[in-house]
Amino acid sequence: MSSTFLHQRPIQALPSNPSLLSPRSSNFTHRPVSVFSRTGLLVLLFLMVLLGIFIPWSEMPGGLLLLSSGGTKPALTKWRSYTLAQAASFVAKNGTLIVCAVSEPYLPFLNNWLISITRQKHHEKVLVIAEDYATLYRVNEKWPGHAVLIPPVVDTQTAHKFGSQGFFNFTSRRPRHLLSIVELGYSVMYNDVDMVWLGDPFPYLEGHHDVYFTDDMAPVKPLNHSHDLPPPNKKGRTYICSCMIFLRPTPGAKLVLKTWIEELEAQPWSRAKKANDQPGFNWALMKTAQHQQVDLYLLPQSAFPTGGLYFKNKTWVKETKGMHVIIHNNYILGFEKKIKRFHDYGLWLVDDHYSESPLGRL
Repeated sequence: MSSTFLHQRPIQALPSNPSLLSPRSSNFTHRPVSVFSRTGLLVLLFLMVLLGIFIPWSEMPGGLLLLSSGGTKPALTKWRSYTLAQAASFVAKNGTLIVCAVSEPYLPFLNNWLISITRQKHHEKVLVIAEDYATLYRVNEKWPGHAVLIPPVVDTQTAHKFGSQGFFNFTSRRPRHLLSIVELGYSVMYNDVDMVWLGDPFPYLEGHHDVYFTDDMAPVKPLNHSHDLPPPNKKGRTYICSCMIFLRPTPGAKLVLKTWIEELEAQPWSRAKKANDQPGFNWALMKTAQHQQVDLYLLPQSAFPTGGLYFKNKTWVKETKGMHVIIHNNYILGFEKKIKRFHDYGLWLVDDHYSESPLGRL
């Protein structure tokens, strides 16, 4: 898919009589014309029209027109009609996609995450599900075809505030996106963009299980821990993270996603119960596992630690050095706090290594 496209009018020949360029009659005395005078500007404009010189514009939502920074880039509105099926077909490699869902405030985290994936040579299979038009256009302007928007658009002003209804509306779309992808016949890995890859996760996706996931609990597990769904906690459910999931296009995976959607519909957000998508995911895993309808696989804690373990247990980090694959910067709230923590651990790559990202400097 070409990232640029040149549209130029045919160059027309200039009139052989220079006097035709002047708005004055040839009977008047010819005076020097300043380019800054009204007459000079009209002459310059006329020459530009004749030579076919024009300023490229890109149409943006809401009828606004914004100047394209790239000069000869296509109208970005073409991405409005870009479908998930088209995007998946373009991006998938060997039937697999890596997916994230991003709103504009998270673009720096998206770039940081992409740099780490590029280092593992898996970036070409990344599809960004843009949750607003600004993200859709900015990604596709820099990396054509790698972002798609699935209407409706969420409220980006509240979508990044954990515990808000906007955050619930944002995260509750996740199982629908994933279900659409597996129903198209693709395997899909989902990541939140506050993650960093230190290694290649795909060798850890052993066997042909339906759903692979990570434990969000901080207590240390033995290195040879079970890969079964962990037992429920005091609240009666498991504490699996919904931020790192791999699904194969199997009936079992589709059933988990459909059950997850049903759980979210049954337990919507309210001021009293500020829900998010993770409890619903855990209930879905438990319900389908109890009836032996799905083949589940818990990924090793040493390779996929939660932020509550990796950033808070220095002894464990030393003992498992060289085993870490994907680090999740959770167990902390706020953009600035997450960025500072990444900085402190040498995991904020955007400032010095933005050239390694397919998006460059955002």
